Amino acid sequence: MNRKFFFLPVILLIIAVTPQAFAEYEDTIVVLETDSGRLIIEFFPQFAPNHVENFVKLSEDGFYDGTIFHRIIEGFMIQGGDPKSADSSVSMSEWGTGDPGYSIDAEFNNIEHKRGIVSMARSSDPNSAGSQFFIVHKDSNFLDGQYTIFGRILTEESFETLDRIATMDTAPNDQPMQAYLAIIKNVNVIDRSEISNLPEYSRPVTTDEGNALIAPTTSQPNSFPEYGLSFTSPAGWIVQTPPPQGNNPDIVVVGSKTSTSAPAVSFAITRQDVTIEEAINGLRQQVTPMIETGALSIVSEEGTQIKGNNAYLLKAIGHFENREGIEMNIGFSTLLIKVDDMFYTVQYTNNLKSHDRQSYYFDDIVNSMEFSNIDFAKVPVGSDSEEELSTGLTGEESAGGGCLIATAAFGSEIAPQVQFLREIRDNTVMTTQSGTAFMTGFNQFYYSFSPYVADYERENPVFKEAVKVTLTPMLTSLTLLNYVDVDTEEEMLGIGIGIILLNIGMYFAAPAAAIIAIKSKLRQQ
Repeated sequence: MNRKFFFLPVILLIIAVTPQAFAEYEDTIVVLETDSGRLIIEFFPQFAPNHVENFVKLSEDGFYDGTIFHRIIEGFMIQGGDPKSADSSVSMSEWGTGDPGYSIDAEFNNIEHKRGIVSMARSSDPNSAGSQFFIVHKDSNFLDGQYTIFGRILTEESFETLDRIATMDTAPNDQPMQAYLAIIKNVNVIDRSEISNLPEYSRPVTTDEGNALIAPTTSQPNSFPEYGLSFTSPAGWIVQTPPPQGNNPDIVVVGSKTSTSAPAVSFAITRQDVTIEEAINGLRQQVTPMIETGALSIVSEEGTQIKGNNAYLLKAIGHFENREGIEMNIGFSTLLIKVDDMFYTVQYTNNLKSHDRQSYYFDDIVNSMEFSNIDFAKVPVGSDSEEELSTGLTGEESAGGGCLIATAAFGSEIAPQVQFLREIRDNTVMTTQSGTAFMTGFNQFYYSFSPYVADYERENPVFKEAVKVTLTPMLTSLTLLNYVDVDTEEEMLGIGIGIILLNIGMYFAAPAAAIIAIKSKLRQQ
């Protein structure tokens, strides 16, 4: 069964080609003059003709003259093009909210957000671009497919200017402390031939088009009969069914990512023979260690109804401090829905600052959900549908684990599955402060019951096999870290707590049942 919480960047393929537009702007160059140096931009009219035309016309009209690169994040990008930043009567708090009085439809393409790429800024609406743009300081492929790329900077001088602006001192809101050095004094639209020694045009770096996912610019219905589920995804959000790997969710819906996080809603579907009340009690017990360590705080929890089905909603906040001592918080909303003998765990995750503000996306998805009987005939070929939905994990996927339980399950401390997870833990998770905090909370939870489970595994071979498809997925989920670049404390926190909460939602019943059985057996002895 597909399980993925944190997902790799995806790209879009919408190439709108008009020979006339391409011919008109193929040799057009725009030069942005600043006190930090020049930025020379060439365009990709074959990929985004309307955006190229819009940028060139605004430049010719003097729209960008006097505007400021009002948002600067070193190692990510510099953003400008807001007319409000050129108006001295406008408060700096309003920078980033201006536009030319209109918007243009997205022209998403499969160009990668490499260093020097020029892309259009937008709001959560994919068709909201107007005048604001950003230049990528360091490769930011997590943006691929979600913003319209229309050009790139040229020349060594341009990259030196980019570095000067990107490394400026900034306020906590990412605005430049010395704004005069980030002002676009004037913009000149010229022919390519007017600047000597320009590199010849070369096709931008793109992702394999055959593997590109297309992000719709309108809300889209989605149907998954193999999971008995359908829902409507928001405009601009990408729907993924990740390949089976470790402890991955079945469906992930991801919105536009910023420098810190992307709003995401994930689904995990399992078959469990327990009541909603038993599930809730198990969930409460299992989050307790994380609460005690301070890694997680519960905001609210309540019983509810979703389309006439019993449900439970838990809201929580993950806490930690990054290397600079700045507190970072991640918001989680985990919804557990029981439909007959099926459990649907729906989890919404976002940076806390945006969590509540963008929660309407989560509400819209949940309100659009419809449930039906699972059509096993439509389960992907190669999966064992009955066993998969019962356990949440195939036999092949269960080959993982670590420490006491995995050692008992696989027979040796040096079993490849055990060694693999130790490498993930030591070489990836434990390399950041938040990763270390994650493992601390996780271990407190794990070792609270693992000795009893391991002992019983050794005594009961049948139970040992059951453990491989129930408890160990909580450890195999760490294999997700092989498929993401964990560059920041924020990302590690999001991954770590997300994995914990998703595991709790998906696997609360089986571990609880196992522990109850073990305790019962111990009392009988």
